[in-house]
Amino acid sequence: MSSEDIYKNNPLHGVKLEVVLQELVDHYGWDILFAYMNLNCFKTNASIESSLKFLRKTEWAKEKVEAFYLYQFKSMPKPDDTQYDLPPRDRIVESGIVPRAPKELTLDGAEEIRVKKAAKSRERAQGTGNPWGNL
Repeated sequence: MSSEDIYKNNPLHGVKLEVVLQELVDHYGWDILFAYMNLNCFKTNASIESSLKFLRKTEWAKEKVEAFYLYQFKSMPKPDDTQYDLPPRDRIVESGIVPRAPKELTLDGAEEIRVKKAAKSRERAQGTGNPWGNL
C-alpha cells in the first residue's frame, strides 16, 4: 500500500487551500471564522486573496484552518494522540469514516468556547506554579 493510499480517506487529500477557505467562507462567513479561530486575516479587510497570502506564509495558521475544516466543517472524529501532533493534511483517517454535515456554529458558541479555554489555561498556569497564573 503506497503512502498516497493511506491518506486518501483524509478530506483534505488533493484539496487546495483556496478551496478549503472558499467552502468555509461560503458556509460560515468571515465573522464565525474569526470568532472560532481568532485569525486577524478573517476580520480586517477579509478576502480570500489576502487570507490565502497570510495562510500560505504562516504554517500554524494554515494548520488551524485545516483542522477547523476537518473537525467542524467535515465533522470528522478528533484525532488520537499519535495523530494529534501531525499537521491535518498528514493525519490518517481510517477507511469507512466519511465526512458528515457541517456543525452548526454561532457567535455565542464561540464565546462559550473562549471562556472555557481561558479557564483551562488559568488552571494549567496555577498547577505549574506559574507566577502569572493568578492574574
